Amino acid sequence: MIVATPTDFLDAFATLAPLPSATATARGAFLVAPADFSLAAESARDNRYMAMEQSVDPLRALAQHQALAQALRADVPVIVFPGDATTPDAVFPNNVFGTAPDTLVVGRMRHAVRQREAERTDIRAFFGELLGYDEIDLSGCDNLVAELTGSLVIDRARGIGYCGLSERCDLAGAEAMHRAFGLRLTYAFELAPGEYHTNVVFALLAGRAAILAADGFADPAVPQAIAQAYGNRALWLSPAQKQAYAANAITLSEDRVWMSAVAAASLTGEQRDALAGWGFRLGTVDLSEIEKAGGSLRCCVGEIY
Repeated sequence: MIVATPTDFLDAFATLAPLPSATATARGAFLVAPADFSLAAESARDNRYMAMEQSVDPLRALAQHQALAQALRADVPVIVFPGDATTPDAVFPNNVFGTAPDTLVVGRMRHAVRQREAERTDIRAFFGELLGYDEIDLSGCDNLVAELTGSLVIDRARGIGYCGLSERCDLAGAEAMHRAFGLRLTYAFELAPGEYHTNVVFALLAGRAAILAADGFADPAVPQAIAQAYGNRALWLSPAQKQAYAANAITLSEDRVWMSAVAAASLTGEQRDALAGWGFRLGTVDLSEIEKAGGSLRCCVGEIY
């Protein structure tokens, strides 16, 4: 079922108990290392978070990425695929490759510079030949745009997707991802003008709490409904905290939230206390160089279910 209003969402949410066999967090993660890291002007056309006026240091980006992979190994096994110099900003694989149990989903990217990432045979072979996953390939669908878990935040415990519509995901893309990830319910809504991905304005924490930037949604009733669904366990971000990527966070275990050092530094003491009260420790990694490319920690992490 795909719904588009807060009322319909809350009514449907109330009928969906957590799935007995589902887990709220991934059993592993995969990353793609930066190779000759740079910023793609094509992607900057609809990503206002990119720092095109700044220079980037490829070696510093690589060192920060290595530190990220090592840090995340405290929670789950982490696979790092080598970067490709022909796609120098391809450090955000979650937009292109996603998983559901026994299934690899390949997304349909908007920009040609990122569509090339979907052609990687090594990532496809890892899941298909080594892990035995089936593959659902949306990359060749010219009638839709679907940038996977950039646009779609998933409550894995309940089989519910939250899909922000923008230049990076249209309704046809939302419908395709609903089927590909085997979701029971998808709530589709418009992001605010200028926002490109849902995971910059909304993070779901192990299926029991949320981080929300209200100004990232076209309709303020949307984030209010999401917060209500999770018992108002919501961390509300200011515009400055959103810009610091505080919503670009991820839980890879039941008791830790990962976000960048810049994002964590933007949180207030009250917000940190709220996370602790909901059972979450805070894990941080300096990703200041990588963040110049318009994404942060969550964007770097592909989840393995």
